[in-house]
Amino acid sequence: MQTQMGQTQTGQIQTGRVWKFGKNIDTDIIIAARYLNTSDGKELAKHIMEDFRSGFAGLVAAGDFIVAGENFGCGSSREHAPLALKEAGIGAVLAPSFARIFYRNAFNTGLLILEVAQSDIDAIAEGDTLTIDLLEGKIYNRTQNTTYAYAKIPPFMLELLHCGGLMPYAQKQIKEQKGQK
Repeated sequence: MQTQMGQTQTGQIQTGRVWKFGKNIDTDIIIAARYLNTSDGKELAKHIMEDFRSGFAGLVAAGDFIVAGENFGCGSSREHAPLALKEAGIGAVLAPSFARIFYRNAFNTGLLILEVAQSDIDAIAEGDTLTIDLLEGKIYNRTQNTTYAYAKIPPFMLELLHCGGLMPYAQKQIKEQKGQK
């Protein structure tokens, strides 16, 4: 998936537009239970946030960001939610905190999520253009000319992102191990 700066979705630098949501956005809001009869990410992507913001999936451009309040991804534990966001082209989700299972499922599916201070989340407005630089560990708000920090991502989790998720990471490890024999 390409972002406005031409980097891959899990590349080092991403630029996109902000879509703002409140706190406690649960997995049923991200992808309604009635769509869980498929694990096809492209199909799921057509229905993200559908019951919360009608037509949202059609508004999102590849590389856009969701900026939300605390406890993003709470509710039932389903990989469908981060998979749907990733397949819809969401470049990253920024929030002060994430539900624990969603946090892990996001990295397992290759969706970038960043823990950002609530005061910074409050300062970011819908429609702002952000650039995330994973090498520098900073978020640049191009609209407001401000910079934000985020909680450091452990190296293993970064590697999961760069591989595209847990399954591609495991496949890479297996290939490397076979090559050593």
